[in-house]
This record gives sequence, structure tokens and C-alpha cells, in this order.
Amino acid sequence: MDFIIREASMETGDEEEEEYDEELGEAKPKPKKAARVTTDFDDSSEEESDDDDEEAARVREGFIVEDGEEDEDEELEDGTVVKGQRKRKRRRSHKDDEEDEVLDKEDFDLMMENTGEGSRDTKGEFKRLKRGREERHRQAPRGLIDIFADEELDAPGELDDDDRGYGNNRRADEFDGFIENDSSEDEDRRMGSGDERIARRRSGHGRRVDTDSLGLRDGAMNDMEEIFGLGDYEDALVLDTGVAEMEERTHELQLKDVFEPSELEERLLTDEDNAIRHRDEPERYQIARKPFKDLQVTPEQLAEEGQWIANALLSKRVIHEELEEPFIEAVKRVLRFFVVDNYEVPFVYHQRRDYLIHVTKIPRRTYIEGEPTYDLQSERLLHEKDLWFILDMDLKFRALLTRRNSLEKLYDSLRTQLKIEPDEMLEERMRTADQMELIQDLFDYVHFRYQSEVKDLALVEESGAARRRPNAGKSIFERIRAGRVYGLVRAFGITPTQFATNVRSGKKREFAEDPNLPPHEMADDFVDDTDFPVSEMAMAAAKKMLAEEIFMNPVVREAMRREWFTEAVIHINPTEKGVRMIDEQHQYYAFKYLRNQRLSAIAFEPEKFLKMLKAENDGFVEVMFELDNSGRLHKDLYEYIVSGGFSEVADAWNVERKEVVDIAMAKFGELFRGSLRDGLRTACEDAIAATVSQVFSKRLDQAPYKPKNLELGELPRVFTFSNGQGEWGDAIVGVFLDEEGRIHTNIKVNDLKDEANKNQVYEILREKRPDVIGVSGFSVQTNRLYEDLKKLVEEKELTVQDEHEDGRALCEVIFVNDEVARLYYNSARAKVDHPEFPPLARYCCALARYVQSPLLEYAALGKDIVGLTFHSAQSLLRPERLWKALETAMVDIVNLTGVLINEAVRQPRIANLLPYIAGLGPRKASHVLKIMSSCGGKIATREQFVLGDPEKRQPSILGPKVFENAASFLNIPFTKNDRESEYLDGTRVHPEAYELGRKMAADALDFDEEDVAHIVQNAGKGGIINRLIKAGTERLNELILEEYAEELEKNFNQRKRATLETIRAELQQPYEELRSKFVRLGVDEVFTMLTGETKDTLDEKMVVAAKIRRVTDRYLSARLDCGIEGNISVDEMPSAAVNTRPVNFYSVGQTIQARIESLSRKTFYCELSLRDEKIRMPNRNMVYVPQGEWDDEREEKDKARMAVTNQEQTRTVRVIKHPLFKTYNSRQAEEFLAGRARGDAVIRPSSNGPDHIAVTWKIGENIYQHIDVLELDKANEFTVGKTLRVQGKYSYSDLDELIVNHVKAMARKIDDLCNNSKFQTGSRKDAEQWLEKYCEANPKRSSYAFCLDEKKPGYFLLLFKAGLKSPLGCWPVRVIPGAYQLRDTSYPDVVTLCNGFKTMFTHMAVRSSRPGGGGHSGNSSGNNSSGGGGPMGRR
Repeated sequence: MDFIIREASMETGDEEEEEYDEELGEAKPKPKKAARVTTDFDDSSEEESDDDDEEAARVREGFIVEDGEEDEDEELEDGTVVKGQRKRKRRRSHKDDEEDEVLDKEDFDLMMENTGEGSRDTKGEFKRLKRGREERHRQAPRGLIDIFADEELDAPGELDDDDRGYGNNRRADEFDGFIENDSSEDEDRRMGSGDERIARRRSGHGRRVDTDSLGLRDGAMNDMEEIFGLGDYEDALVLDTGVAEMEERTHELQLKDVFEPSELEERLLTDEDNAIRHRDEPERYQIARKPFKDLQVTPEQLAEEGQWIANALLSKRVIHEELEEPFIEAVKRVLRFFVVDNYEVPFVYHQRRDYLIHVTKIPRRTYIEGEPTYDLQSERLLHEKDLWFILDMDLKFRALLTRRNSLEKLYDSLRTQLKIEPDEMLEERMRTADQMELIQDLFDYVHFRYQSEVKDLALVEESGAARRRPNAGKSIFERIRAGRVYGLVRAFGITPTQFATNVRSGKKREFAEDPNLPPHEMADDFVDDTDFPVSEMAMAAAKKMLAEEIFMNPVVREAMRREWFTEAVIHINPTEKGVRMIDEQHQYYAFKYLRNQRLSAIAFEPEKFLKMLKAENDGFVEVMFELDNSGRLHKDLYEYIVSGGFSEVADAWNVERKEVVDIAMAKFGELFRGSLRDGLRTACEDAIAATVSQVFSKRLDQAPYKPKNLELGELPRVFTFSNGQGEWGDAIVGVFLDEEGRIHTNIKVNDLKDEANKNQVYEILREKRPDVIGVSGFSVQTNRLYEDLKKLVEEKELTVQDEHEDGRALCEVIFVNDEVARLYYNSARAKVDHPEFPPLARYCCALARYVQSPLLEYAALGKDIVGLTFHSAQSLLRPERLWKALETAMVDIVNLTGVLINEAVRQPRIANLLPYIAGLGPRKASHVLKIMSSCGGKIATREQFVLGDPEKRQPSILGPKVFENAASFLNIPFTKNDRESEYLDGTRVHPEAYELGRKMAADALDFDEEDVAHIVQNAGKGGIINRLIKAGTERLNELILEEYAEELEKNFNQRKRATLETIRAELQQPYEELRSKFVRLGVDEVFTMLTGETKDTLDEKMVVAAKIRRVTDRYLSARLDCGIEGNISVDEMPSAAVNTRPVNFYSVGQTIQARIESLSRKTFYCELSLRDEKIRMPNRNMVYVPQGEWDDEREEKDKARMAVTNQEQTRTVRVIKHPLFKTYNSRQAEEFLAGRARGDAVIRPSSNGPDHIAVTWKIGENIYQHIDVLELDKANEFTVGKTLRVQGKYSYSDLDELIVNHVKAMARKIDDLCNNSKFQTGSRKDAEQWLEKYCEANPKRSSYAFCLDEKKPGYFLLLFKAGLKSPLGCWPVRVIPGAYQLRDTSYPDVVTLCNGFKTMFTHMAVRSSRPGGGGHSGNSSGNNSSGGGGPMGRR
């Protein structure tokens, strides 16, 4: 897992020291030194056995690095603590070390006296001297005995780390003996240790101080050295003189020197991002094709790919036979645009539209002179979504091509270097394999059939010659193929190739030949003394080998895949959890008892299969794939492999052959179950992603709200209101945006029922004259605000101009979709945009902007768009898949509308659109804005993007290819008074078609070539277009564009019919608004927005909870949780309530269960019923499945079993008066504690009898401990015992004492260990992977870690690994009140637990190393580890 690798790499990162290169001014890696292990000891040392010495050396090499480092803090005079590190070096003489240390301390005392600080505390010194004497006189080798000498607990009287001044920089590592703590400090790296500095000074090296320049007398430096020691202050004295020199050495500061790599990656500022930013290739293509950047697609492969994609598209649609050939040609042409020309989808769709359409000329029956003799019939072959599909398939084909090239390269190497015989079957299938699965089959076949040769080839390529020892690292199948047993495989009388022939043809064309001897006698002749010494083993190996050859045969595998993918069915097996938790109202009930579900049904409900996988992942069900009518397939395969003989020998061999088929079929089932699961998941994700993209496109495809007096696309003046939650006292807030998108005013009133407030709102509406009034909010009460505003508009006759010049119409009040506003109003962006506004006013700003441009509001969200809901099952998609679907929709609509590029420099809201322009992306878009901002923030013409402006010294902004993609979507409106301005730059016409536009304009004006030349000379190239605009663009309608198109196709082989139509339309109306009209919310959409309920979650006949708001004898008023008001008439009350009067039966604030009889989604009102017979018959979630696809028998059995269980659980239970007591069973207790903190508990009845109670408390996520408590000294059956005993040894006087001293005490211990640096979150597998990765990164070091034992609540697992090659050990640690228990020994805290583990491990290692000393297992009983014993276990 990624986080495990990161953790391990973080541990190893500190080991690599660096030195500061003063000449280069940068850090350089410090040469690594081998860890030295001191083995010398005095002659008077304590004698130990030779074996112990050897074991000590071995363990020391694996566990200990004696040249460790110790962190140290330095406290300056101002009290600042500077983190430092002090290296502990083992020197040749302990005596010299002690004398140097004493001298240093004496110097320190002298300095303290000179500064008036007094003398230092010598307590630590005595301890250190004492320890030094002990080390000199003990004369014992450093071995296993003091493997953990650096204990966490200091000796009595010893200062702790803080007292020494080490501070928090020293990592509290409980396993110092296992882990080498290599750390260093900048000062140590630069200056070296004390000894190194002494040597440097004595040798005359190092920095020399000019005493004259500092005003010091001769000999002053020597005096300072004697007082302060080692010249540590030399740098400070020469700092001023070295500043200039240091500045010269300092390299140029780069971003990677300032920011963390993750931060650079987030901001798209890495070297790779910069390369993408400057390369002249569409950004999205660079990212998508990154895995295939070295792949070269040949023209033949491109043609093959085009046919491959066309076939995939044809399989999904019905096309007339006459259009198939044009369709295939269109696909190939589009693919060439993508692959060869590097055009993006929007460019192809808008600028190469002619190649997506098939035009047929239909002769006219009647001919009119001067008009065409035919009509054109156009058929659209490819839509925009088809282009995205082709692009996606191109990536898949590139992956397929890369894999196929690798296979061909491997086969060629085997043929040329190892001289294997030609494999005709393999060569033929390599040429025809067009699916990734088929290529993978061939890879598996090669690695199986030529397994030894592939290994030899690897050695040849690595070392130049194959030098592999016989049988070295050979698999079982290699040994069988190279041994005698392979003769027994051939004795079966049929080869895999012959069997494959029968399977492919579906007929028995190849027949097995029976040997003369029966199988068991034949096996005796092929016994191998080495691997298969008996005939039974030889026969088993032969069957396994033949089954594997059949399984690996590509022909057989393809046939079996076809069978599985067409005939497989899905079975759902609910787990015990699923049986218990999934009721008829549950979302998973639709497939709880599904069986024999055909795969074809998944295509109609893709979200259903993804929910199945989610339910399986949550532990509710098992999703199983089986072959429908698998018996028929087995029968056919038996027939293909058996012989036609009728003797006893033939029968015996046929039995063995059938067993071979069974073995192979089991392997096929395992393979294809996984393939089906992955394939269906991908197909379902694609289907849901396509729906998400389609839904999002519809929301984006909205022009600004259009009042009757404005043209489509013009921005309206908007006033938006909201009352938030609409509770009593909540204010009504309004915000006004003018047609420029600027906020002019906001208003706040309490209630529109008040006449003064109403007049205040009216006055501001009359003053601002909005074109539309928008309303939205967070509750049903918003509907009341909507009605009040509509009434105000009608009463005060607030009107706007309609489509007629003198006409007036009432200002429209509309509900506004607030999904974007809800994400915006509390965001950091909103606080920056409107720091002076309260959140509800920011909410109204977002609503108003949405009315003016939904596209801009969605684009401003960036990747936060994934937080919006477009499909009920979109949460089941992978985040990157969901984002890709949403980005596709954004690219389509943004390129449809274009971007005002000069406005994008000034307005961030418009700049948000730029990354979605064809050819661009977030990196290139930021690059464009940066250069434009540096050049004045404005660009006059499109050509300046690629050519720059030499006169103004403006550089080019885009490369030719990116510009070609983006040019027509970058809108630069025409400016009449600017000579440089080009009219066509403000249209969707691409610069490559400008000459066509000018030619059309000249023909429309009847200009000849001389006229055109004169106008161009005087007014520039744009002069002709300008003349046309002045004269009137309606003249373009007189042109016969078909003749232009035919001439272009005939002379230049260019299809331009659609392009010419686009030019005419754009000249007449530049950048016409092509989006759909603003969509007003429907009744159901408003209902869902204000209540959060859909028809699936709230509908008639459903039973819901309601809170009574008013009680009378005739009716009850209630409100549902979603805010809907409800009414219960006296006829819908139970008879008991009517007989005793409702006012005596119900009370205000009471929560009741009611059934919805009628529901008005428009008025947010419902009629409810409280009658018992109706509540017992709620609206059930009907499941419609074909006959035979639901396991009714299993459902009935489970219902009967659960009824008995529920009856037992609902029997009369005792009640205990305690705040933590609940009448729960164990499952209910766990569900209750699921959202609570560690240590929270529930006291509940016990199933062990009336003298027991149970306590369930939460240990961790999905980990709960159930404690059985025995009650003693009970007064009667219903009272709590005076003595409460747990586990037979812990006694408490009452429940409070039990909770505090038992449960809470254990919870504190678990908190302590979980907060320790040695604790690993996640499962045991995660912790084991962390240890493995750590040891791989640190092969000579060892480590340990704790993790929670999910199988035994209340236990930790202590996992340890003594080096890379040592097996993984595991000991259980039990948590008891106030302590930890490791191997029957209790430890009061984590530190002593770790020390105890080290001591215990050391003693066991010593004991296991002695002859006859026995051993120990690295694993405790009941906690098996993959490694077995530790490094000290039995060999």
C-alpha cells in the first residue's frame, strides 16, 4: 500500500547524511560509512561460550549499529532551544574519551563562572563518570546481554532527555536496539565532530580569522579557545567578512528549493508540468498518452486501429447497409485527425464537421433553370460523443499495441538468441489478436511453454550468456517437462493441440489413443526418484501438467472465455449480516435473493451491479458467477478428450482424462470469474459515467436567463432572495446584480408579512428594475417566500418590457437551482470574493450569478464539481473516472460558447473557462494568462498568439499546433476604430478559413480581383469583411455555397460544405448564442431541492415519522422531518384516540408514525393516517425480476429463522436503572456505538442468565469487546448484585466503579499505545506490509510495531522482524485494567512494555543460541505469522 511505502521511506530518509559544500553553496550526499561492530574486549572480561560469542556477533550485526547518534538540543543565551545532534563515536581508548569529556566540562564551568551564572549541576556528571568506570572495570563484551542498553527508562537519578536539553527532537524509539537512529545536524555536517575539529585546527586547516581586522590583540583567539573550547565561535567572528563570499557561492533559488514536492505537484509547477506547459501538443493529449509516449504507430497499424474502432462502434448501433462503408471511412478519418494531426475533439467536431457527415445528391423530378438539379440529403455519421469514444478507444488500442509489441519482441528474441523452433500457432494468433485478453493469453502461453527459455533469455540479456545451474529455481512444470514424468503426460494419448482442435470445431475430430497398460501400471515406468518417487505422485503430476497445458492453450482459453461471457449467470448469496440487516426497505433488497441473473440484464441496470459489488465489499452479500448449464459443457469436453475404446484399459484411462478436464475447468472458472467481475465493473462504470456526462451537459447547456426584452445570450439584471432555513426569526436577504455582473446593493428584512418590510423591498425593486427575481433556500419555508414575492410583484405591478416596444409584463419570480450556491457560500473563495457579506448574502450572490451564466458558476467550482449529484450511483465510480466524465462535458460546452480571451485576463470567473479550450489545459491556460498579463493584458488579433508582436516586443504565446486547436474558440470581438482588429477574430471561423470568408464577402459584394486588391492595400485584409458588414450581411444569402464546396473538393480535395455554412452564419451573427434556453426548475426538482426527498425516498403509502404541532378534537397538525406540513383528520386516527378524545391521547411535540395517504409536491402538503391497519401495510419496495431469478425458498427460510430469533430477542428483559443501560443485544449495541468514541460503553442484558449482565464497549473502528459480568450477592432476580466480578478476578461494588476502573482504565491504555509512534493504523496485514517495506529499505536494521487485533478485541499484536531475511514474528499483547500483559508479565505503561519485550527477546535469543538450550517461537499460540519463529527460533 502507498502509505506503507511512504512510511518506510520516511524512516530511511534520515539515514542518508549530507555535507554542506561551501564552495558550491549546496548540500551534497555524505559518503556512507559501514557500520562498525566493536568486538575487542579486555582479557579480564567475563568468560562465555564460543557459541554465545558467535551468536552475539551475529545478532549484533543484524540488530545493532554501535556508531549511533544521539540528538541533543542547545540552549542559547536568549533561551532559544536549537535542535542539534551529538554523535557518539566509539574510540580506541575509553580513557581518552573520558578525559576529553572532563576537560570540556571544566571549560564549561570556567565559562559559567566568568559569566556570573554560577556552576553547573554535576549530578549527571557523577552518573556519567560512574558509568565510565563501570565500563572500564566490567570488562565484558558488548553482545546480547546489552543489546538493549539504551533503555527508555533512565536509571535512578539520571536526567531525562528534557533535562539534558535534548528536547523533543529526539524521537522516542522504544526499540533502539532494533533500529539504528542515524541523525545529523547541519552544524555537525559542516564542522564535524569535536575530534575532527581539533584535528583540523591542529593541522592548520579550516577558516583563518584575521585578528587585525576584528580589532583583537595577538593571542586573543588562543585565549578564546582555552576558555570556550574548540573554536566553536569562529564562524560568528568571520560572518561579516564571509557574507559576500557566501552570496557568490549561493546558487540561483528555484521553486523546488522553497516548496515541498507535493505542493509543487498540487500547483502544477513541477519540471514535468513545465515540460507539458511548453510543448506544442494539446495538454490533455500529453497527459493521456504519457504511458505510450515512446510508441510509434505505423500507417498499417493506424488502418488496423481504424477498422478495430469502427467495428466496436458498429456493434453498438444500427446503421443502414449503404452507410457502413462511409461510416468506417469517417472513423478512420477522425482517428487520423487525432493521431497524426493532434487535433482535439472540439476542433474536429466544429472545424472538420464535413468529415462527420455523409451527403447524397438526390436528383430533382422537376428542373428550374438557374437552380441546382438535385437536392442534398445529409446523414450525420458521428456525433460528438462518438468522437470521445474514438479517442478513448485510441488509448486502449495503444495499450494493446504496446503489449503486442512486447510479445513480438519476446518471441523474436527467443527465436534469434535461443534458436527455438517456429511456433505456427503462436505466430498466427499474434497476427490476429485484437483484444487485450487474447494477447494476455499468448503471453501466458509463452511463459508457460517456454518457461526455461524465457529465464535463460533474461540471463543472456543481463550478462551476455546463459549460465543457469541445472534445476536452479525451476518450477514444478519445468521439472515435469524436463523429467521422465513428461512421458506419462504423453501416454494420455491426446495433446493439448488436438484437444483444442476439437473444442474450436465443436466436433470430435481428433481421437485419443489408449496405451496398452492401465494408468497405475504405466505410471510405474515413469517414477522419478527425485521429485515423484511413487506412481501415485507421478500420475498426479502428469494430470496436473496436462490440465495446465490445456488451461494455457490460447485456443481452448478463447473458446472457454466465449462460453463464460455468454452463458454465465450471477447468484447472490446473502451473508448472515445481510440476512439480518437487509429488509424490504433497504437499497440492497432488489438483489438480496437474486439467482440465475443473465449478464445481458446488467446492461439495463448498470448501477445495480455496482451496488452488488458495494454490498459485497460491505459484507452483506457474496456475488458469485457460475456457468448456466455447466453440465452440458463438461459433457462436451469429456467427449472431446476420451478415447473411443471399450476395454477396461480404455475406461481406466478415460477416467483419468476426465479428471484432467475437471482440473482445467476449475482453473478456467477461477480465471473467468475475476475477468467477468472486472469487465462488468468497467462496463457499468462507463455506462454511468456516460449518463453523468450527459446530465451535466444539459445543466451546462443553458444560456443566461432571457427576459422578453433581451436577445438570447444577453445578461439580465437579477435580484435574488433567500430566507435560509426559514425558521422563526431568520432574516430575508436579497442581492442585486446588474447586467455587467456587478453587485450594487443588498437588502435584509425580517418578514414580508410586515407592511413596512414589504414596502422596503418594493422600493428597492422599483429602483433597481431587475429583469427577473430569483428565490432559493434550504427548507420548505422558502416556498412561502416565493409566494410572498409573487404576490408582491402582482400587487405592486412590478413590470419589465416585453418583446414589443411598448408592451409591459410582470417581472417573473423563479426558483433558482442552488446546488452551486450551497458549495460556494461557506467556501474560502466566497470569503475572498465578498469578505463583507454574511454567508446568506454570499449564497444569494451565487444564485444571481447562476441566473446570469450557469456555465461560469459550474466552471468556478473546478474539481469540486464532483461534489454535485448527477446520478444516484455516481458515488460508486472511481473519482478519476467521475472527473473525466464531467471534464468531457465542460470541454464540449465551453468550446461551443468560446472564451472572451481579453476578458479572461481581467476576470477570474471567465479565466476559469480557459483550461477547457481545445489544445489547452490548466497548465497551458495559466501560461497564456501569465504572458498576456505581462504584455499589457490585451491581445489585438488571433495571429498574435502564434506570431507575437515584434513591434511591441511581445512574444508568441502558443505553439502552432496548440494554436490551431484553440484559435476558433478564443473570441476577440471586433473593434471598429482599431485598424488592427479583425472582424473574423470575433467569430467561430478558424483562421485557416479566413480567406474563404473574404472570398465569400467579395462575391457577395460583386467585387472583382482589382477591387479586392485595392481594398486590401488601403484597409488591410479585413477591409473586405468590413465593407460587407456596412453593406449588410443578408447579401450572403444570395450565394450558392454548394458550388463553392464542389469547387474546393474538386480542386483541393477539401470538404468545406459545413465550413461555408458556418462562415455565412458567423458573418451574419458573430458568436451566436447556441446554448439552449435557461431551464426553469420543475415541480419535482423544486421539491427535491427544498426537502432533499425524491420519489424513491418519499411517496404515498410510505410510513414516515412526524412531529405533532397542533392537537384538536377534529384533526392533528404535524410536520415531517423534511419540513412538509401534514394533516390527520379524525377519521384517520385509531379508535382508542377517538374514544378518549385526541386532545387527551396526543400532545404537541410528540413524534408519531404515520402513513402518507396523499402528497402534493407543489404545495408541500400531505394527508396522513395513524390507523394501525394502514401503518402495518406500508408501500413496499417492489422488485420485478423474471421468473426463476429470485430464490423464494431461501427467502422464506430466512424469514422464518429471523422470526424465531426476533421472538427470542423481544422476550421480557430485565431493566436496570443506569444511564448506560440499553435493552440491546450484541448487534444492536455495536450499531449504537458505531458513531461514538473509544471507551464509550453500553450495559445490556446478558444471555448467560439472570445473574449475568453484559458490557459492550468500543475499542476501535468496528472493534468491540463484550464483557461478561457475574453478579454476586443479589437480593432478588431483578436487582443488581452487590459484587460484580469480571473474568473471575476483577471485582467491583457497582456499575459505575466497573465502568471507571475497568472499561475506562483499559480504554486509556489503548489510547496510550495507539498514540505511540510504534503503533500502525490499519489491519494486521497493513502493519506486516509496513515492516516488510521498512526492512527492504533498511536491510541491516530491524523493527517492530503494534496494531490492534481485530479478531480478538482487547488485544494488540506486537509484530517484529529481525532484519530483512528474518521471518516475521508476532506476540499478542493483552490490555488489562491499568496495564499491558505480554507473555503472562504485566507492564504498567508503554515504555516498560517495550523494554520488557526487548529484554525478553534478548534472553530468548541467548537461550536459543546455546547448544541444547532449546528455542522459542516468534509467534504466540493463536497468532500465526507467515514467518513462523523469529531469527532466534529453531533451525
